[in-house]
Amino acid sequence: MAICGFSINPSLESVEVWHFNGNLSKTLIRPSCLRLNRKSPCSARRQFQEVRCSSLRKAVSPMESEENAPTATPISGEDEPGHVARFKMSDFKVLDHVSVGLAGRADEVVFEAVVKDSGSCSPLYNSRVVLRRLTSARAQRRGRRAIEVLKKLVHRRILYHSYSMQVYGCILSHTSGAQSSFTLVHGYHGSFSLRHWLQQSDWLPTLEATLALDEESVRRVGDDSVGGPAVTRQLRLIRILMRDLLIGVNYLHSHGIAHTELRLENVHISPVDRHIKVGILGNAADFYDNGPNGSALDGNMDRRQMMIAFDMRCVGFMMAKMVLRELMDPLIFAKLKSFLMKGNDPSCLREFLLPILTRNSPNGNVGLQMLDRNWGAGWNLLSLLLAVRPSKRISCLDALRHPFLCGPRWRVVPSMDIIRWGLGSTAVRITEEYIYRQSQTGRLAHFIELMEMLNPHSRPKNWLELLPGKWRLLYSTGRHIGLTFRQPPVRILIGDAHLTIVKASKLNTSLSILSEIGFTVMMGHDWPHDKSGISGKLQVNSLTSLKAGRRLYLKEKATEGFSLRQSNSEDSLFGKLSSRKWRKAIPLKEFPSSLPVAKLLPDDIEVSMTLNDPLTQNVDVARNIVKEIRTQVPPEMFELSNLVCGTYVDSRMLVLRSVNGTALIFTRSCADESCR
Repeated sequence: MAICGFSINPSLESVEVWHFNGNLSKTLIRPSCLRLNRKSPCSARRQFQEVRCSSLRKAVSPMESEENAPTATPISGEDEPGHVARFKMSDFKVLDHVSVGLAGRADEVVFEAVVKDSGSCSPLYNSRVVLRRLTSARAQRRGRRAIEVLKKLVHRRILYHSYSMQVYGCILSHTSGAQSSFTLVHGYHGSFSLRHWLQQSDWLPTLEATLALDEESVRRVGDDSVGGPAVTRQLRLIRILMRDLLIGVNYLHSHGIAHTELRLENVHISPVDRHIKVGILGNAADFYDNGPNGSALDGNMDRRQMMIAFDMRCVGFMMAKMVLRELMDPLIFAKLKSFLMKGNDPSCLREFLLPILTRNSPNGNVGLQMLDRNWGAGWNLLSLLLAVRPSKRISCLDALRHPFLCGPRWRVVPSMDIIRWGLGSTAVRITEEYIYRQSQTGRLAHFIELMEMLNPHSRPKNWLELLPGKWRLLYSTGRHIGLTFRQPPVRILIGDAHLTIVKASKLNTSLSILSEIGFTVMMGHDWPHDKSGISGKLQVNSLTSLKAGRRLYLKEKATEGFSLRQSNSEDSLFGKLSSRKWRKAIPLKEFPSSLPVAKLLPDDIEVSMTLNDPLTQNVDVARNIVKEIRTQVPPEMFELSNLVCGTYVDSRMLVLRSVNGTALIFTRSCADESCR
């Protein structure tokens, strides 16, 4: 639908009238056909308002324009958004139903209609449109804002028509009172919003049919196959939807506009061009208040960064709901928002959501499998979209290059951050299997060594910022002793083991470390089948200070009496790093002789044990409980003085080394367990 705008030459010798009717054309109006008062600009403006441009007629030549100026009715009002197509209610045949995906606000009345005027509305004749009547003054401002944004985007009409809901014009009608009715006329892009699509029981095959997925279409995401398991099909579809959404949002951002209302309810999929439409932009905001230039440039840049970050956070929530269908439940989604509002790092989302996702999916959660693929790339993208600090959130262009949104046919060179993330994610996945064969223990040892070599934070100052928090023990490279082949005097089932680290003082490097080990005392004889019993908690507290240090690697060195040889694990690790696969990511010519670490200087420890129910036996039973806990739990969790250095830390993972070389790997836990 056409849009008409005008520009007046400063010398008032000519007026340019712009027509948009599928193609952009310009008409030059001479003073001979338009009398303008040179003395009064207001008078000139009033006379120019008499020029009417037909929004839906064929484009005419400049000579014909000079003789017969086209006619159309502009929008009137004090905050007039510009000259757009103005319709009459008689141009439409209102249908007797409204699609559920078009649900509006409380101050909006939505109709579906068919254009029946074959004269002035010839391009839209017999096509379905949406009439959105805006009843309140605030709603009418949204409608006028949508038309105003349309004027900024229309010069790149191909992208506009592909990724934005087309606004054709409006209907203005004056009531008997002082109020007027404003009805926005925009495109119809199917019965469902994206949220309604995803809520259908057969949404996967239906969306695949709507998008007409074939080998040619899926090549847009770097794939060359169709079909396959449900996880592969859903991941392919999520990639297509997310890439289309990010391209549309980036189109707005490149024109200095933020959407500010990106939700699944506001996004539609057009079955005609198979593109995502990002809404009618009624609440779109400009990045710059007074233009990109001026004295307030720094403030404008901050405003731009904040608004882009807000849109990206909304895209993150949309991706989370598309992948993890459980988040469609308002109660579960409220828990996610509460988790983020409390300042928790989004890199810990998996640790937070895992109990919720596996609660009702004992056979495996499809969304969890999608995010875990490709070394946990999905969780990495989700954490970057939902980062707490706006400056840390990923941009649209960087998100389009992320490995999660690139299919197997696209060669993506991962950044060092993604390599670290992948090593940590794979280590976590191996520990969750809980089948520690020799091959698995060897792989875990390799991953831990690689993480230590890629440690991004080597200074104690960085450790003081990242260490405070609650960490859950995942794995220890030391020995593992369980209940299977032993006959202990007391049967103990170990639960989670946590390290809670708090800064003891802001003035020095002192840290308070609390080791908490949850357990259950199984008193019955049928303990292999009945795991119930008396629950308790063992706590070990200690004060520790941090100091810069180095971890030495002793290579083979010939001496007169003996030789110090490099361990087999380090030989194997260097062999891996020298392979073709790792050489590009970690260009090491030789194994390092030492690595920087954070040295731990622990003080005395304090041990306490609590039980939820009192024991009926004597004190010897309590002594046997402590002894059995010490047998099953890595000794470093009980003897905190055995922890001598920290070799790796980031916002999600922690690796500590003990005096005998054993490595303990931790993942950051949810600080507030009640939010689950």
